[in-house]
Amino acid sequence: MTTAYPKIAQLKSPAELRDRLDELGVDLPVDDRILTADEDSPLAAPLDIGDLHVGNRWCIHPMEGWDANRDGSPSAHTLRRWRRFGESGAKLIWGGEAAAVREDGRANPNQTLATPANAAGLAQLLNELTAAHRSACGETADLLVGLQLTHSGRFCRPNSKQLEPRIAYHHPQLDEKFGIDPDDDAAVLTDAEVDSLVDSYLAAARTAQEVGFRFVDIKSCHGYLMHEFLSAGRRPGRYGGDLAGRSRLLRNVVERVRTELPELAVFVRLSVYDMPPFKTSRQVGEPMPFALPYNDAFGHSPADPLVPDLSEPLELIGMLRDWGVTAINVSCASPYYNPHLMRPAIFPPSDGYLPPEDPLVGVCRLIHAARKCKAAHPKLTFVGSGFTYLQDYLPHVAQAVVRAGWVDSVGIGRMVLSYPDLPTDTLRKGQLRRRSVCRTFSDCTTAPRNALISGCFPLDDYYKDQPEAEQLREFKQERKEE
Repeated sequence: MTTAYPKIAQLKSPAELRDRLDELGVDLPVDDRILTADEDSPLAAPLDIGDLHVGNRWCIHPMEGWDANRDGSPSAHTLRRWRRFGESGAKLIWGGEAAAVREDGRANPNQTLATPANAAGLAQLLNELTAAHRSACGETADLLVGLQLTHSGRFCRPNSKQLEPRIAYHHPQLDEKFGIDPDDDAAVLTDAEVDSLVDSYLAAARTAQEVGFRFVDIKSCHGYLMHEFLSAGRRPGRYGGDLAGRSRLLRNVVERVRTELPELAVFVRLSVYDMPPFKTSRQVGEPMPFALPYNDAFGHSPADPLVPDLSEPLELIGMLRDWGVTAINVSCASPYYNPHLMRPAIFPPSDGYLPPEDPLVGVCRLIHAARKCKAAHPKLTFVGSGFTYLQDYLPHVAQAVVRAGWVDSVGIGRMVLSYPDLPTDTLRKGQLRRRSVCRTFSDCTTAPRNALISGCFPLDDYYKDQPEAEQLREFKQERKEE
């Protein structure tokens, strides 16, 4: 199940990648070779975020785990993943894990919890990562680790694979796609319930600080609750309507944390554009039917919702700055309903579709969005996303965009599952271990979509040897035969 787009592995040099980008009519700087720290790689330069010091420009994105214990504490799988984050050589660990602020806000029954009851489990994660970093890299004073706080909203599955959605508003396409009754008012959070969520976020942030995390990320991306509120124009009352209303929950959380926990930094991972949901299909992806003007997404053109419009996101980032947020991790869209935008890949996940564009186009769109955010708000720190699909040429582009000032730091997510020590190999050796490079097979998404643990089954021997590997193969074979 592939498309005719040339694979990155078929491009034999940075020059060939530049040629392909030219063919596509997109612009991305590509260095000719990987520079080491001794050669003054831009990725080796330190970074200050307010009064927080970061030793280099590599960042590990937060990822949603499906392998914690049912009480939210880490399993051996979770601890291994965090240990590998520490060994990576990256000096900014942006959340590490998407940790739910409430049990009923989990995206799966085995998601890590950021609740006070799981303080010991969170301490285990932080200690495991820090010890591994000290062993691999020596210095930890310039290591900055935070915790991502989340509520899954529309995608809550706290007890089983069955959705138990808590939504900001009834979205015509998303209700249809995920089987939510448009007349089920009980699924919509009341204003009083939204108010109480602020207390949950504050309790989670306080727990993170007590454990030793130095910042929290208020997750506002990928279709989860905080992101969904940003498009809740059709919701009445204090938490909908104009941008001030749609961002009120985010503002209340940020300001409450900044007021009551002034020593704890607040960052935000933000989906800066979105589009209508796409149909699940074994064919080339296409959006579900929608009417114009389209007002049920954040960061799009109502007249043409397949085109990003960063006007409101840039305004929101200015508001976040004024509320005390010091760093933004730029992402987009949602892996649940338009994955080709935020996880460009040739091979789609089981609930996806064949890419409707060369994934390089999606990479460039996302990197340029971060560039525009940085240009509009130069005093804020910005982390870029979307780099994994560049594969062998990820470092060539990463060091070029940091040198050019497009972003301050380069984040990697899926790549860390197959190749956690990529930052160290680039900075120390100036080369990659090609057999470990993520080829975006999407098994790390397909597995958890089917209630299996998430890891790199194709390239990580640890996961190849798990019983879930055979279950994953059987599921993929069934899909082929459908």
